[in-house]
Formats: sequence, C-alpha cells, structure tokens
Amino acid sequence: MKGRRNEYDVTNRVNVTDPSAVCNEVCLLLDELYPDRDLQPLRKAFQIANDLFCGNYPGYHPCDTPYHDLQHTMDVTLAMARLLFGHERSVGRSDLLGSELIELGLVVAIFHDSGYVRRLGDRRNKNGAAYTKRHVSRGGKFLAKILPELGMVELAPLARKLIHFTGYEMSVPNISLRQPSHQVLGKLLGSADLIAQMSDRCYLEKCRDRLYPEFVAAGLAGDSDHLFSSSEELIYQSPAFFKHVIHDRLGDVMSGVHSYADHFFLPQKNYYQEALEQNYDYLKRVVEKRDVSMLRREAPWTLAANPDGVLITA
Repeated sequence: MKGRRNEYDVTNRVNVTDPSAVCNEVCLLLDELYPDRDLQPLRKAFQIANDLFCGNYPGYHPCDTPYHDLQHTMDVTLAMARLLFGHERSVGRSDLLGSELIELGLVVAIFHDSGYVRRLGDRRNKNGAAYTKRHVSRGGKFLAKILPELGMVELAPLARKLIHFTGYEMSVPNISLRQPSHQVLGKLLGSADLIAQMSDRCYLEKCRDRLYPEFVAAGLAGDSDHLFSSSEELIYQSPAFFKHVIHDRLGDVMSGVHSYADHFFLPQKNYYQEALEQNYDYLKRVVEKRDVSMLRREAPWTLAANPDGVLITA
C-alpha cells in the first residue's frame, strides 16, 4: 500500500503503537457483533497491558524485547478482532463462537506475549528475550493472574491452553481442547499472531535488527552452532520460513482460518494478504542480491527505555 505509515496497521488507518486507538477499534467491532456485551472488562485488559509493557504494572519491569513489543501486541489483537468478526459474519448460527469466547480470545491476544516481561528482582536474566523458549507458559500464568480482575476467573484454564496456539512449546495437535469452538478460537489466535507480524510494514527490518538479537539473548543464535550465525543469515533463510508459515502453519496446522480476513474486508481486498505478499516479494529481491542494506525502513520504537534501539542484555 502506497503511503502506509510504519506505525500503522495494514489499512493505514489504525495506529498500532497507540493502545487506546486499537482498543477503540476493537471495541467498535465487538459492539457491532454483540451490542449487549459489556466492554469495560475488555477496556480494562487494554489498560493492564499498557501498564505492563510500559513498566507501570506492580511487580514487573517494563517490556525490554524490541521485537515482541507493544506494537506487535496491538497489531495481533487488532488482527484477531478482524478474524473473529469475519468468522461470526460468515458462519451459520450453530458455528458462532458467541460474545464470551470472542472476548476471551481478544484478552488472550492482548497478553499472548506477556511472558517476555520480566518480574522485578529477576536476577537470572537481564532481558526478557531469555524467556523465548518458555514465554508462552509464562504468559499463561500471567493470564491466570489477571483474569479474575476482568471477571473471567472461570475461563483461566481455557485461556492457558489457547495461548499455546501462538507458540511452539506445545504442538497444536497436542493442545487438549474438546470443544470444536475452542479449537477454532485457538487457531484464529495463532493465525492472527502470524499474519499481523508478517504483514508489518517494517517486518523485515525488525527481523534483522530486533528479532535476531532476541534470538541471541535466548541462546538460539549467534554462532556456527546455531541455525543463524548472523542477522544477515536470518534474513537469507527467511524465504523458507515464509513458505513454511503460509503452507504448513497457516494452511495445515491452523486449518486456513486466516481466510476469515477475506470476509472481514469484503468487498475490498484482504490487506493482510497483500502486505504479506509484498514483504515476501521484497525479501526475495534482498536474498537474490544478497544485500540486507536494501532494508531501510525505520521501525517505531515503543519500549519505555533505550530509545536507540539496541537490545540491552548486560
């Protein structure tokens, strides 16, 4: 999309670095679907997330992972709301998720990466990226902590399962959910996580400059013993990742539910699909020329400290 701003969503209309803007947009969609639903718990969830990522939530440091930051969280939440809207508007009455499950799915989206945020007094790790391998489980524990504040305490066990659709700690077929509607909700969540980040206007730059340092801090990259020995190598191997996500993860594992974005955007084009394809096409050009200097966009910085964009690990 020509003229799309780096801090805006795929429609170039919602500032995804601003939780209040995303909250208002998501609440409008939920209110259109289920006008009798009380939106205060959802608005409170956005406020808690903002406090958590900005360092104003008791007992926690501010978010210090520049890739898995507040913008990513808001982008995923907005994508989740749109997938949910597309689902509810295109399926038969018997397949509707209903307002309670939709609200839960949105709350899990809001906190799906809360497991990267470190507790105060954490003497083991100096950056939240060190929790990469188990951030999903940590996020599940945080959800169980805050859901009572939102009047959703009885849904905590389900929430702790749904969040695993956004990670790799547990394979999707091994996530124990008996109800088909819960499976659909989880797959919508996992799909929202993928399409939001891969359609980010600065996705490629973020992979090079932010995701790679997070992998190094997590002990997953940085030398010849790991898959990626440099940020350039991460970029050069990314086309294979794109293919894996599109065909295997989104298509097979998540059962293609990302296509509900088509129903949301009708009669217009699917902006997520368009942006993802644009990123992929440009990535292939970068790889063909073996020139990562072609990645020149400046991603917004949302962390509370260290505005120079350098991942602090010491």
